Amino acid sequence: MTNTYPQALTIAGSDSDGSAGMQADLHTFFARGVYGASVITACVAGNSYGIHASVPMPTDFINQEFQDLADDYQIRAAKTGMLADSELITDVVRNYQAADFGPLVVDPVIMTKHGNQLLEESAFKTLRTQLLPLATVLTPNFYEVEKITETTIHSDADIVAAAHQMQQMGAKNIVAKGSHALTNQTAVRDFVLLESGDSFWLSQPYHATDRVNGTGDSLSACITAELAKGTPMKRAITIAKTFVNTAIGTPIDVGHKFGPINHWAAQNRTYD
Repeated sequence: MTNTYPQALTIAGSDSDGSAGMQADLHTFFARGVYGASVITACVAGNSYGIHASVPMPTDFINQEFQDLADDYQIRAAKTGMLADSELITDVVRNYQAADFGPLVVDPVIMTKHGNQLLEESAFKTLRTQLLPLATVLTPNFYEVEKITETTIHSDADIVAAAHQMQQMGAKNIVAKGSHALTNQTAVRDFVLLESGDSFWLSQPYHATDRVNGTGDSLSACITAELAKGTPMKRAITIAKTFVNTAIGTPIDVGHKFGPINHWAAQNRTYD
């Protein structure tokens, strides 16, 4: 019976308030019926008001985490979250390439959904040249699409062109998430470009709420969980879109300001 249960890995920072990062990934893995393992890359102290301190993990410790999981567990899919600097990105890439952890979902945590840059420029270049080409699935938000492709998005045609450009950079499947900054917005539309060349748009209702912490983490984690279970790529992505929209649309009263999405609500719905 050893290792027969689907197992997924999150390579990310620990968020002390549980709303994002590794915790959001593990919430999602659990909700989708997958056992979650973790490689912690940093520890963040924060709450619903903001982040107040962070400590990166030493690379020797990260290397040991990878080694211990590779020695014992059968990881069937993995994902990356926030990777703070070039050294860490390079180390994660080396460890992932040495292990057999299945398809890799890359959540390129470069820009916030509001357009603020999170990574230093040198780390962004390393992510773009070393990590992005390993991505089985790449899940950039609207501003990350612009940053990665060095373009400005004005139309659907621009997003389609950018997705093809990112695929040419090495990422196999692209989920280019839509903008959250439109006036009187009623829906969020994401463009999906598959390795096969097939493409489609996904649309879900827009929810005007400040309970959106962990949205990007949970989307990429849900795709990872589905891939770990053997779900076909297109269905894995469509389930993830619905999962996250459900979690956003059913608020949970935790914290005083910017709260988390509701993984329980997403867990309890049926995905036909």
